[in-house]
Amino acid sequence: MRLGLNLGYWGSAADAHAGVALAREADRLGYSVAWAAEAYGSDAATTLAWVAAVTERIHVGSAVFQIPGRTPAMTAMTAASLDALSGGRFRLGLGVSGPQVSEGWHGVPFAKPLARTREYVAIVRTALARQTVRYDGDHFTLPLPGGAGKPLKLAVHPTSERIPIYLAAIGPANLALTGEIADGWLSIFFAPEHAPELLASIRAGRERAGSGSSADLSGFDVVASTPVVIGDDPQTCADPVRGYAALYIGGMGSKDQNFYNALARRMGYEDAAEQVQERFLAKEYRAAAAAVPWEFVDRTSLLGPKDRIAERIQAFAESGVTTLSVSPAAAAGEVAVQTLRTLAEALDASGVGD
Repeated sequence: MRLGLNLGYWGSAADAHAGVALAREADRLGYSVAWAAEAYGSDAATTLAWVAAVTERIHVGSAVFQIPGRTPAMTAMTAASLDALSGGRFRLGLGVSGPQVSEGWHGVPFAKPLARTREYVAIVRTALARQTVRYDGDHFTLPLPGGAGKPLKLAVHPTSERIPIYLAAIGPANLALTGEIADGWLSIFFAPEHAPELLASIRAGRERAGSGSSADLSGFDVVASTPVVIGDDPQTCADPVRGYAALYIGGMGSKDQNFYNALARRMGYEDAAEQVQERFLAKEYRAAAAAVPWEFVDRTSLLGPKDRIAERIQAFAESGVTTLSVSPAAAAGEVAVQTLRTLAEALDASGVGD
């Protein structure tokens, strides 16, 4: 298993500078990849270009580029540019976002997200292979019929022969699609204790595509995005993570359509998920955070002293995770840097490092 760094998205120039400093330290420590996100603030492409420019070995990845925010051709252009400029260090993570962002921010209907993702990835792969792009689907048609458009081929040469494509997926059908058409999975709230069910859907998709047997995930990158807080008392370490968990379980979406809330329910936290959502939507944010169960936070995070974290790293690796993408929760400056160093030491101590 390898370590990655989850930079998330930033809200100020100071945040951006701090994130780049962390990426440089991760590069020095031998982390495999630094991921950047986007919602409706900072975009991932600009952040990744900056990170790639000031690092040497670490890969840079989008986690994620929002599918409704770019045409497939624009995504291919951006991916090829970042790959060429970084010397072949780019990984393309994609996701459909949610209906609030897709329709409220980008003005793109959210309906049939799986079918749109399938078509989108097919076009991106064709373009990155520098083949002439022609596509006649239910959601995308290239070129548009009856107009002046003509089939075109990407004019930029990526450095990588094949840029790996990752999908952010939560539900069983989307996980199966990920296994079928992607090279890796970007997970959130991954708990080793619940991995068999999740990875079964991935395996089903790979088997459907003929890319592996139901028991084989070789060559497929399972990325777990994991908050980390280092300290003597694991329960105290959980406190900075509770607000993050409450935001997603309670506030990312509407009461009727929140994929993260549905995931928590499938993991067995039905009552807690309902309480977190009710309190968050009522703007009782502290109460929502307090309602997140300790067990949920502990299973989906790395909390406590280095020895305990090394044991949990073993559990993540044994459950099928191949890249542990860590986020120093509520840590900044030298504390965040030290967190990355301690994690590298914990990985060595765990005996599961690549």
